Amino acid sequence: MKASNISKEYLEIVKKDEDRYYKDYEQTVDAVANSNAKYKGEPIPFLYQPIIFTQEDIDNFKQIGKTLISITNKVVDKYIESPKFRKKFGYSKLLEELILADHGYDINVPIGRFDIFYGGGDNFKFCELNTDGSSAMNEDNTLARIILDSKPIVEMKEKYDINYFELIYSWVEESINIYNTFDNAVDKPNVAIVDFEGSGTPAEFEEFKKAYIDKGYNAVIVDPRQLKYNNGKLYFEDMEINLVYRRIVTRELVDRSDEIQDFIQAYKDKAVCVIGPIKSQIMHNKIIFKILHDEDTLEFLNENEREYIKKHVPYTIEFENDREIFNEALENKDRYVVKPRDLYASKGVYVGRDFNEEDWRQKLEECWEHDYLLQEFCQPYKQELVQFKDSGMEVNKFNHILGLFMYNEKLKGLYTRVGSNNIVSGLHGYYTVPNLLFTEK
Repeated sequence: MKASNISKEYLEIVKKDEDRYYKDYEQTVDAVANSNAKYKGEPIPFLYQPIIFTQEDIDNFKQIGKTLISITNKVVDKYIESPKFRKKFGYSKLLEELILADHGYDINVPIGRFDIFYGGGDNFKFCELNTDGSSAMNEDNTLARIILDSKPIVEMKEKYDINYFELIYSWVEESINIYNTFDNAVDKPNVAIVDFEGSGTPAEFEEFKKAYIDKGYNAVIVDPRQLKYNNGKLYFEDMEINLVYRRIVTRELVDRSDEIQDFIQAYKDKAVCVIGPIKSQIMHNKIIFKILHDEDTLEFLNENEREYIKKHVPYTIEFENDREIFNEALENKDRYVVKPRDLYASKGVYVGRDFNEEDWRQKLEECWEHDYLLQEFCQPYKQELVQFKDSGMEVNKFNHILGLFMYNEKLKGLYTRVGSNNIVSGLHGYYTVPNLLFTEK
């Protein structure tokens, strides 16, 4: 049973009665508008058709994640033991100090969303590795629950068992599992979901807060500037905080470290369990794409991991110092993309084939020696999806990027964005598409 064949079944169902399903689509639009699936205060843009997966795909994603986690742990170990290896990352003194600090439990990357271009089977390339601040769980789950009640999916339930990938309560469970291995764990931890006000996704934070409370834990959403460290304990107002679900991205944590000294000192002292630890920045910063290809990195990996990197991690180099690199990018624009080391949501990313030669030169000059990387361009895979417009139903091909959510080193769910551009993100025109697992009855 192939997911592509089931997707064709879906298309045939909708084509049979476009008017009926257009009316159902309009009801779906209303449901999304009245939900908490919001991006910057607005309902998320979405498509009516889900991305369909089978157990074969899920088994494949589990193996992709398992291999990446194995590589991650070896890279983190090398970073800790080798001052020479650390220099590759170019991290500040404070960031290096926080990475080297003992965080009190064994998991290096408790949560991650690893984005790939996926063409089925072994046809995939990594696009981005998100660790600290990984988001969009609420987007996927809210939209998936709505789409599960749409008419085409209800019709297909006669033949298939159809489920979505629950991402909120499963994180609560796994974060508590991790917390229970913390050196200074207590029986019933008080939980703080922590990010700077205005930086995160409030609707999603509320969902996580509700889930922690439903499971019997005191939980609050806190700006790190509100946390106080007294007598070896971290407090929000008069509540002692035992577990921090960190949503602050590391870059902002370091840039604003003078504002959150109590939180940082509590972290260093292991006075609070912070999930995830600052060590996760080792894989989060895009410089890892370059470092993974370095010969001295490949040397401490096994043969399977070396082949995995060569085949699935886009070749990446630092975009500075050597003008031959600049000229290579300039003369072969369709082969390359330039990316900042440590921004997110595709900020500052430029794809050569999106520019004419003059404008590409200008972009390269702007990025040259400004902490950018040069990376091989990976063409996103395309999929035909239903799109309703005022003129009626269309079936269009969309580029898509798939995020693999890993909780406590286990695959827990998926997040898919699709779009018509080479960059598929909120800055470049996109749709969120729910992910559903189909199993034959």
